[in-house]
Amino acid sequence: MKPSRTHEDWLHGKLKNARFAASYLNAAAQDDDPRSYIVALRHVAEARGGLAKIASEAGVSRETLYRTLSARGNPTVKTLAAVLKAAGLRMAVHTQSSVSG
Repeated sequence: MKPSRTHEDWLHGKLKNARFAASYLNAAAQDDDPRSYIVALRHVAEARGGLAKIASEAGVSRETLYRTLSARGNPTVKTLAAVLKAAGLRMAVHTQSSVSG
């Protein structure tokens, strides 16, 4: 019998790929609840080096990053950009498909 993997293990394996991680975060950004994006970013940070390493590279304490990337976190744009950069990603803005002009 093949050993089973948890969904979290599978997800973290997929999130090691930068393109998949970017798509995952873009999908989370579509949710009306901004906490979805913050939790998704935490998954990406865990998969792409771990929170301690990402915190160090982003220039924030590990404790601050844990708190910031919790469901109740409220990160600044500066922190979001630093975490994304440490994870090998960057912010981008696109038009909504329903907006014309």
